[in-house]
Amino acid sequence: MPDTYQRVVALTGAGISTDSGVPDFRSPDGVWARDPGAVRSVTRKAFLTDPTARRRFWDMCADAYDHAPAPNAAHRALVDLEHAGLLRGVVTQNVDGLHQAAGSTPATVLEVHGTVATTRCVCGHRRPTPEVLALVRRAGPSRPEPACRDCGGLLVPDAVFFGDHLDRAVFGHATALARGCDLLLAVGSSLVVEPAAGLCAAAVESGADLVVVNAHPTPYDDLATAVVREPIGTALPRLAADLIAGRGVRPA
Repeated sequence: MPDTYQRVVALTGAGISTDSGVPDFRSPDGVWARDPGAVRSVTRKAFLTDPTARRRFWDMCADAYDHAPAPNAAHRALVDLEHAGLLRGVVTQNVDGLHQAAGSTPATVLEVHGTVATTRCVCGHRRPTPEVLALVRRAGPSRPEPACRDCGGLLVPDAVFFGDHLDRAVFGHATALARGCDLLLAVGSSLVVEPAAGLCAAAVESGADLVVVNAHPTPYDDLATAVVREPIGTALPRLAADLIAGRGVRPA
């Protein structure tokens, strides 16, 4: 591995936000392991057709907002890399907005799975999700779910659900970043969800080094120049400091 990198791209998954109190999904202690039925609430068909699934989704969102997660040291480490002029972009599978909250320039953050910060209606009207959640709380468990104030239609978060396609323009930009970087940091992602995980292969095929920072093995570990298993909240700040100092990627 070279000692210096000039075009770093980060691919981040749920694991980067667990220190902020946001649970991940696919680890042994993740959301799907603890509550397998919860996956139905983020499946597009169920959300559109099943009021119970929608209510469960909105309850999950309300709980997440009530906990008011804040950025952690790993998010801030990427901000440090950006300020040092080394980070070309953050491609995130997360919908929590914590990269922007940490100080990442919004234009450099590509949310390939969308965001829960805003909610839309099929008529095109959008509103901030906290406004919708305020209606959910006021309505209580037995009253009608919130509806679009313009047409009365169904409100849907601006996040990618199971069964959805990714935004082609956003993912095209993410692919260009992966192919143009000299180091891809895959942080806190199980790397089992395609096509986002395939950015690792795109980067390596274009000549970049790949460093995987994740607590558990991933399908792309064999392609990696280095695999880091230490906690992300300590690993990523250390890696960022080394990159900024020109020490390359050193073993923990």
